[in-house]
Amino acid sequence: MRGLKEALQVVAEATEVTFPSSSKESSSAAAAEAIGGGKYEGWLWECHGIWHSLFLIIPTALFLLYLAFQAKKSVSKLFNGRSHIIIAYYIFLWVVTLLNLLWCSLQAWECTSGKEVAWSILSLFTTSGMLFLEVSLMAFLLQGNYASGQEALTRTFGISGIIVGVDIFLKGLYTFGFGIPLFIDNNEESHRVKWGLWVVHRLLLTGVYGFIFCVYRSRWRERLPARPAFYNYITIMFFLNGLALFACALAANGAAFGLWLNEITTVCYHALYLPLLYVTFLADFFQEDDLNLENVYYSEMKDAGFFDADWE
Repeated sequence: MRGLKEALQVVAEATEVTFPSSSKESSSAAAAEAIGGGKYEGWLWECHGIWHSLFLIIPTALFLLYLAFQAKKSVSKLFNGRSHIIIAYYIFLWVVTLLNLLWCSLQAWECTSGKEVAWSILSLFTTSGMLFLEVSLMAFLLQGNYASGQEALTRTFGISGIIVGVDIFLKGLYTFGFGIPLFIDNNEESHRVKWGLWVVHRLLLTGVYGFIFCVYRSRWRERLPARPAFYNYITIMFFLNGLALFACALAANGAAFGLWLNEITTVCYHALYLPLLYVTFLADFFQEDDLNLENVYYSEMKDAGFFDADWE
């Protein structure tokens, strides 16, 4: 009898190995084997789907190619302009863009067993780098006008470094200390603490952008840079963060629509924020004709009504 049981056990194990558990798994494996020999199985379409990955990778890769194509002229302009803030911001933009492209290309890590820690670390540094650029630009805007020199650089990046350092510490503590999956979205489970933390994060950003948005529409707008491009940037970021705040609030209450909406805002942020930042803050600086640049600024200020008081 013992020999018969052992024989049946061997047959059962052989059956499990020989036949896949489901036709879906076998078809996926066959597709991966046909495309890449199984080596890169699921790199592009796994986890969130192929369109999600393409919407992230293509804009980020195109923006990186644009930066590379303009690098020679941009570096020459930076050395001639001698603006500490612009030089530092340009270097940070390059670093964060490379990190963001890596994050966009490794989306499959989020759903891969054994890659959770690596994905969380990559997400932490990528989002913190983008947040550093955000906070730096907001700190610059709140100074009132174009600032230059070592003192302005120290003040701007000092404030940003403190805020982002605290953000990294708290996110790292919650992720690796308390085991809260801040950077992993699981549709099967609802992490109320996680979404509550994201609600607080989005609420703070929405509040800051909303404050600057209101200042631009008030009588104190002269204290901010007189450029409609900055106003458009603040408007876009205010509504994007407001929408993300709404999505996180819905997800905290278990609404599937909140998860979907949060995914849309995340894709838009990672795919389009860095180009928006470049167009708003750096693009005009790299124009070749400085006199033409001054004329552009004057025209924008005049159209915005900043010289109306001179005619009264």
